[in-house]
Amino acid sequence: MAITRIHNFSISLDGFATGEPQSLEAPFGHAGHKLHEWMFATRSWSPKGAMGADNAFAERHGPGIGAEIMGANKFGPPGWQDDPEWRGWWGENPPFHTPTFVLTHRPLPPMPMEGGTTFHFLEASPQEALAVAMDAAEGQDVRIGGGASVVKDFLAAGLVDHMHLVQVPITLGRGVRLWDGLEGLEQDYSIEAVSTPSGVTHFTFSRKAPVAD
Repeated sequence: MAITRIHNFSISLDGFATGEPQSLEAPFGHAGHKLHEWMFATRSWSPKGAMGADNAFAERHGPGIGAEIMGANKFGPPGWQDDPEWRGWWGENPPFHTPTFVLTHRPLPPMPMEGGTTFHFLEASPQEALAVAMDAAEGQDVRIGGGASVVKDFLAAGLVDHMHLVQVPITLGRGVRLWDGLEGLEQDYSIEAVSTPSGVTHFTFSRKAPVAD
């Protein structure tokens, strides 16, 4: 049975998944790339990267994914909807290689790219978007790619089956926090934690099976 997954989602010690302000020059605001340095150092990111536990977690990002859902702020900087030339951060061959659904209040026509990625722009609730993405995934899993607001919305709606969260030992102080409004989330998941020599801690959230009446 297909499930909904989140992978390699990094947050700071104080719970921020991105800094501010986001711009074309600073996609993650004042956080820069500090939240993702652990991943850049892995073999899954670079042929010269390291093996080990961080890599083992990072490389689970791709297999079995048939579609992705992301927010407008992951697809581009503020105002990208007004730029007819904007086609995402990733060039003509984005790394998704699946139908990818961008949640936005200003939908656009589908945007086919090289390598099997087509961006579809939807104004939809999490439930509606997931139904469309599941259909497009043709039996494979759907990945919720971020940013923080989209991940939070899907968690709040009870639509995430598996989440790999990476806590990075930095504080950001401002930005977009993941946990606001998600009190008691841990009751719905079995949670495992693994710390690695890079200093990060990997948390795996697996949804608990419903208790039979």
